[in-house]
Amino acid sequence: QQRNLEEATGARVIDRTALILDIFAMRAKSSEGKLQVELAKLNYNLTRLTGQGIMMSRLGGGGGGVRAKGSGEQQLEMDRRRIRIRAALIKKKIESAARTRELQREHRKKSNIPLIALAGYTNSGKSTLLNALTSSDIYADDLMFATLDTASRSAVLSGGQKVIFTDTVGFIKELPPYLIAAFSATLEEVKEADLIIHVI
Repeated sequence: QQRNLEEATGARVIDRTALILDIFAMRAKSSEGKLQVELAKLNYNLTRLTGQGIMMSRLGGGGGGVRAKGSGEQQLEMDRRRIRIRAALIKKKIESAARTRELQREHRKKSNIPLIALAGYTNSGKSTLLNALTSSDIYADDLMFATLDTASRSAVLSGGQKVIFTDTVGFIKELPPYLIAAFSATLEEVKEADLIIHVI
């Protein structure tokens, strides 16, 4: 459908997921955020290559139900393999960053400093709230997916308890599973939090 629309209109046609990925690519600042976006794009492209492959296999069918392996199909397999190799490399880098954060969390637990995660939909005000609670100036704007990287800041509550507030990636309804999976490392902060503040 997308290719037909592009041919009919002469314009680039994208679906909802591609639009979100384009926004993610513009917003990612940290090296890990950029890796997560690239991983999500690779997974998205892999599913689209699979769809094109089905079409190519039908077009390149041989007689008597035996399908000849044409150059288009060989190129498709090479493209798939390249994407999978790159995705595996990125996953290793993201896992390495996750292990570093795990060590930081262990250190924080030994220090007995509670972690408070701010969670909620995109553009609900999580970064703005973090700035207000911790007198910080992390990037906050009235935009969808302005935050793609976690940011943690310490604060002292009125009773004297030191805590760490963590901003998290905001989401919207019905995101494809692989898009959420790409940001699973970032969302660990929510899973490990002592308290979650749901920002609405």
